[in-house]
This record gives sequence, structure tokens and C-alpha cells, in this order.
Amino acid sequence: MEVDCEGCAGCCVDWRSLTDADIDHERRGPFDPLDDTYNLVPLTRDEVRAFVAAGYGDALRPRLWRATDDRSVTLGGVDVAAIQGRPVFFVGLRKPPKPVAPFDADSTWLPACVFLDPATLQCRIHGDDLYPQTCSQYPGENLLLDVETECERVERVHGGHRLLDDTAPDVEPRFGPGAIGSKVFAHPDPDRVADSVARFRDSEPTAADRAEFVGVAAAASPGTLAVNDARYEEIRTAVLEADSWAGRAIDTWTAEAGARGTSAPPPTVAADVEDAAGAPSTPGWE
Repeated sequence: MEVDCEGCAGCCVDWRSLTDADIDHERRGPFDPLDDTYNLVPLTRDEVRAFVAAGYGDALRPRLWRATDDRSVTLGGVDVAAIQGRPVFFVGLRKPPKPVAPFDADSTWLPACVFLDPATLQCRIHGDDLYPQTCSQYPGENLLLDVETECERVERVHGGHRLLDDTAPDVEPRFGPGAIGSKVFAHPDPDRVADSVARFRDSEPTAADRAEFVGVAAAASPGTLAVNDARYEEIRTAVLEADSWAGRAIDTWTAEAGARGTSAPPPTVAADVEDAAGAPSTPGWE
């Protein structure tokens, strides 16, 4: 497996507004996401803990799914996927609007991974111990399952050659047996999150909403529905107290951004938002 990522970041940016083509394949599955975030990266329990320990609790967000069959529970008037009456979710990295110019396009306000540098279109934590396994292995799982990759979608719409070697690596599927408690989590107290579910649906979750689910994920026990109450309280508090450059940048981008898909200032303004807030630099492509 070999890819050419320069000038792309297709797997890190929601570029649906840059094309009329159907590129929404990553969101397919047994249930539809409750939110509209594209290519949300699922983190393992240990990765969630590591991000929180590094002070990045404010860069995390949960995802729930819509469901209407016997595998669902109704919370705040919203039917969400559940296991034994407990809403299921995973935790990913937030995607605030940023001024980016992938595929040689003009700078545009698009949702982008919190750790993506708009100027270089490189990940600010690539090579760091925090770099998620899902990102490091992408598009390995797609190749293993013979599913179209984001690289191929970019090629199909914008041309070029991004997937240089489509040999499937030996990777573990994202959601397989034993995922409960390690990548997919179940909230133990549905009543406690009933009011927050509608806010996730409407893309208006509060910091407390995010902290609640992140705390449960970090306190989960792999292979079970058990949650360590003491660990939950510790992580939830840490997330609420987080004040990272990433969280501050999210607040700034969100306040300054125009509508999704509209013209944006040059990506180099990230130096005044992310770099000035303390973001680590990227090496560039030369």
C-alpha cells in the first residue's frame, strides 16, 4: 500500500461541497450517523485516554447512530442505536470549519480534522505517539474489504494518481468481534444523556455533552458493557478542564468561518490561529 497525499487530504477534509459526485460512501453501514460529520476517525479506548492525558480532551467528540428497530432506544424523542437499551457510540476527532484548498481548488471553508494544518494539508501529529491507528493504516482496511478508498474517489473526481499501490496490508478491521468497550461503547445511563442526544443531532453539543461520552469511553472495559465509575469521573473532569491549542483554534475557526463551501481567506491564516495558539508545525512537502 502506497499513497500520494500531497495537496490532497481527502480523508481529512469534508470535500462533498466541492463536487456534485456521490462520494458519501464512508458513511454507509447498518445505521446512519446521527451527525453529518464526514469520515469521522474512530479512536480506541486507549487512544481516547492518551488524547485526554495529553490535554486534548477538547478535541474529541462522540458519534451516535439513528436506529428504529429493536436495536434502538428513544432518548429525547430521538431513536438511536443501542445495546441492551444503552446508546452505542464511538469517539472521534472534531472537525471544525477551516480555510483549505485541496486538489488545487480555491480556498474554501470546509470541515477539516482539528489536527490538519490548512497551509500544508499535513497532520500536525503525524509520527507522534498520538497519531490514531485508523489514520496510520488508511486506506488499508478499505483495500482489505475491497471497498473504494477516499484516494480513488479523489482520482475519480479530480484526476491524478493518489493510490499508488493497492496491495492490501494485514490490518485489523475497524469494527469486528470484541469491538465493544475498545472501539464501540455503550452509555450505562440513558436517562443521563437523554437531553443531549437532540443536541448531537442538531450539531449543537455542549462541552459537557462531549465530556460525558468521552468519560464513558475512556472508562470502558474491553469486551464488556462495564464502566469504571472512578475513571469516568476523572476523565470527564479532565475533558471539561482541557484548554489545548486545538480547542482554542476550534473556537476561533467556528466563530470566523463562513458557510460550508463558501470562499475563504488563504490557508496561511492558520499561522494566526493555530500556530499562534501553540500548534506543532508540519515539515512541508519539500
